[in-house]
Parts: sequence; C-alpha cells; structure tokens
Amino acid sequence: GPRAAAGAQLSRGSRPGPRLGLPPGQLTAQYGTKRPARTACLPAAAASALLLRAPPSVPRVRPVAMAGLVVSGTQVSYIGQDCREIPEHLGRDYGHFAKRLDLSFNLLRSLEGLSAFGSLEELILDNNLLGNDLVLPGLPSLHTLTLNKNQITDLECLLDHLAEVTPALEYLSLLGNVACPNELVNLEKDEEDYKRYRYFVLHKLPNLKFLDARKVTKQEREEALVRGAFMKVVKPKASSDCGAPSPKSQYTPLPSASRELTSHRGVLGKCRYVYYGKNSEGNRFIRDDQL
Repeated sequence: GPRAAAGAQLSRGSRPGPRLGLPPGQLTAQYGTKRPARTACLPAAAASALLLRAPPSVPRVRPVAMAGLVVSGTQVSYIGQDCREIPEHLGRDYGHFAKRLDLSFNLLRSLEGLSAFGSLEELILDNNLLGNDLVLPGLPSLHTLTLNKNQITDLECLLDHLAEVTPALEYLSLLGNVACPNELVNLEKDEEDYKRYRYFVLHKLPNLKFLDARKVTKQEREEALVRGAFMKVVKPKASSDCGAPSPKSQYTPLPSASRELTSHRGVLGKCRYVYYGKNSEGNRFIRDDQL
C-alpha cells in the first residue's frame, strides 16, 4: 500500500520533498548537511564592507600629519624645520620606541626634551647651532652620534661629557666644528693637526671604532694610549683686565729689559704661545726692529 511505497523510497536513500512552509536551508540542516554561510548570500558590496571593518579591540594607526616629520619603524626624522628646540610632542609620541633620531638642518641651540628618547641608538644633529653648552641626557644604548657643522670649540669639555653620558659610543663625527682642526674649518690646519686631534679624542673615548670619516686603526689606538694625553691644544687666553691692545702697548715675547734698541744685554724671555707643528718658526713672533 502507500506506507510500503514510502518506506521503500526512504530505504533507497532518497530525500523526501520539502515540508510545507519550510525553506530548503532549514530542511537540509535538519538532516545534518552543512548550512551555507551567510556572507555567501550577501551582496558583494556588503560583504567587502564587513571584511574591511576592524573590530573595536584593534587600535587604529593614525597617519602622521605634521609637516617635515617622517616615521619609519623605529626611525624618526624631523629635518630642516628651523626649530630652535625639540618639539615636546615629538618625545611624547615617539620617544618610547625610537631608536634612531635625525634632527639635522635645524636651529637647535639646546637639546632639552631629548630625555624622552631613552632608547636611542643613533642620534644625528648635523647642521645646527649647538655650542659648548651642549648637554645630553644619559643615553646608555647610544652607539652613533654625529655633530657635524655646529659651533663647538671646546673639545675637552665635550669629550668629558660624552664619556659620562654615552658609555656605549662607538661612532663619533665632529667635522665642521672649530674643535675639529681640519681644512673644512681652517685652511691653516694640516694633517698633523688632525692626527693630534684624533689621538686626543681616542685618549678620552677609547671605545670608539670610527672617528669622523675614518675607521680607528690599531696604530692610532696604540699612539693614543701612549701620547694622547699630551695632544691637547691649548689656546692662549687674553687677560680679563686688558682691553683692545693699543699701538703703543703691543704684545712682544721679549722681556722688558731687552726692548731698548740700544741695549744688547742677553736676557731670557718666556713666550705664552706653544708651537706643536713640524716646521721651524723661530722668528715668528719677533720683528726685525726687536732683534
């Protein structure tokens, strides 16, 4: 009869037709088949919008809108903006992760605010207005420092400060400063002047591997160990109570007893200048009328 026919149809594995009022999806789910994904039924535009929408827990990356500011990974550059001090927001926003900071071609006279960059490994300060009052915060991981073309004249003061606050320093460049005696600053300087400068710097900072544009050699390191302490160049200082020299009271290395042209008595004088060069300059400070 009818029941036997229905049983035979089910035993052959054929599915019954859909029940009245039930969509095919619900009917197939009832028999254990995989339910189709909902996104497959969405229009293409709605599906793409759903995929591009970030969950609330994922932080959004804000684009850098400040002019002149370039951030790439752990490198932060703020070049050529004529700023006289380090912007406060620069350290607040990027100081906690920056490992390389480039502040070249600005008008910096102070490094206040650099303490926010405690993890710095490279610091570029070329072409600024930094002078002898330069103060760096403690930067224990800093291995590269360039101060090219600034206004630094006191070399020993700078080196003592760097030895204290940058113990891991390996690369230092001071080209273009008066403290670095080379032809970029003064045409009267020669290679011997620059050698003595390198020996003195290596005496103060023995861990350097590169100085300016040259690698530190084994011979330079040995020479700095032996003679570096004596390579300091001392500039003569004018007396504080002396104004501009008048024509009648010009400086002369000769003692007062020998300044009379009619006196030929031998005397011993002491000059305040010290010459470290390689050429003879015996008559450099004596005029013909003083002989």
